[in-house]
Amino acid sequence: MARLVINRKKTLGHINPEIQGQFSEHLGRGIYEGIYVKEDSGIPNKNGMRTDVVEALKKVKVPLLRWPGGCFADEYHWKDGIGPKEQRKKIVNTNWGGVTEDNSFGTHEFFELTEQLGCKTYVNGNVGSGTVQEMSEWIEYMTFDGVSPMAELRKKNGHEKAWKVDYFGVGNENWGCGGNMTPEYYANLYRHYQTFVRQYDPQNPIKKVCGGPNVADTFWTEGVLSTCFKAPSPDFLHGFMDGLSLHYYVHPGGWENKGSATDFDIPMYYQSMKKALYIEDLINLHGDILDKYDPEKKIGMIVDEWGEWCDVEPGTNPGFLYQQNTMRDALIAAVSLNIFNNHCDRVKMACLAQMVNVIQSLILTEGDRMILTPTYHVFDMYKEHQDGELLDSTLTGNEIVGTVDNPVPALQYSVSEKDGVITLTIANMDLENDYPLSIEIDGEKVKDTSAYILTGDVHDKNTFEEPENVVKKEFDGVRINGNNAEFTIPSCSIVSLQM
Repeated sequence: MARLVINRKKTLGHINPEIQGQFSEHLGRGIYEGIYVKEDSGIPNKNGMRTDVVEALKKVKVPLLRWPGGCFADEYHWKDGIGPKEQRKKIVNTNWGGVTEDNSFGTHEFFELTEQLGCKTYVNGNVGSGTVQEMSEWIEYMTFDGVSPMAELRKKNGHEKAWKVDYFGVGNENWGCGGNMTPEYYANLYRHYQTFVRQYDPQNPIKKVCGGPNVADTFWTEGVLSTCFKAPSPDFLHGFMDGLSLHYYVHPGGWENKGSATDFDIPMYYQSMKKALYIEDLINLHGDILDKYDPEKKIGMIVDEWGEWCDVEPGTNPGFLYQQNTMRDALIAAVSLNIFNNHCDRVKMACLAQMVNVIQSLILTEGDRMILTPTYHVFDMYKEHQDGELLDSTLTGNEIVGTVDNPVPALQYSVSEKDGVITLTIANMDLENDYPLSIEIDGEKVKDTSAYILTGDVHDKNTFEEPENVVKKEFDGVRINGNNAEFTIPSCSIVSLQM
């Protein structure tokens, strides 16, 4: 029997709600059709935002939304997306499918969406093809409440009061699609551009995110940080970097041949899980470099693109990145979120790529129909971690499973406390074996529990014909025995337990 001991007397960090953040890019049907429709489309909406999608996202307490990209951000010119829709400039989306982008979803529409969701805002600026003036004026347009050219333009376009920008990304993937820059070149641009991200509301400062590495590129991390901060010192921050991004995707078969989202064998499954666990190595790898420059951990690691990226579904536009979602995706999401929680001393935000209809999404839509993916149900089960305190804990008796080439631990978890309630989320990656688990809260009795489970065959998915193949269900298998809670976690499953 595996044994988990939880020490309530020792907390290891605060779990920001933003760790369960989301990402929507101008890509495929992620925004258009997925979130935003014409008001006269026949699909129920409020100011163009799909009612069904918004209500589903509110249920999982989406804490933050990143927009407009992604690669799209570094060719997005914000003035194309304001003013009367019929007068907005139409452009070619060169990154994603070569389709026409009509800019009908722009700054005003983004803030309309985030206001309906009740979530924080994360806006990505254009460094790759934009200017300092353009970025500076966008900040002024969004956040200045006084009299100025951009504030007057916002008012002319129908929004009197300024909005709140919680996070602002200075460029995206500038090592690649954002300009193919060297780390030193980008870091100097970052120092330059961020200067003009003005803090018009000092009581609600914008947190600035620097473009960080792709996967294990420590050359980029070291080059950017050493250029931005020439020597570590108590005052080295100078207020111009609050976060450093990290991007990592699970490509089951590799970058060139990613593999099907639904048709995979058992060795490929375990390879996928091993790759999902690798994000912890990356957090430690880049975290060690950050520690040299930021020993007090004032700079958050911002994992603002993560998830499983497979081949597109057969017959769909290869530039739209539309894929199905199975129990494998659910386990990848569970493992990743547990890891982010367990490193909340450094990881301050993470954004799943992407929220609707793109890569590993929460929601799929088809016309006026909508389905919730297995990944959606994981976020629903994990939402109680938001704003919790990570608790010290020890798991013993865990088994190593998988294949010779891809061994993984059977069980992987995180545990937090908020308002006197302990939340445990635990994943069983073993596809064959169930595991008995004993949970002990150090020196205290368990008074009550409630639990949910998500389980099924690893290939199970939800479809428009069968939308509830994989859904979270109440789990009644927990037994209380003094200061212990015991249950058996089935193979290929995720359990959330509140005590």
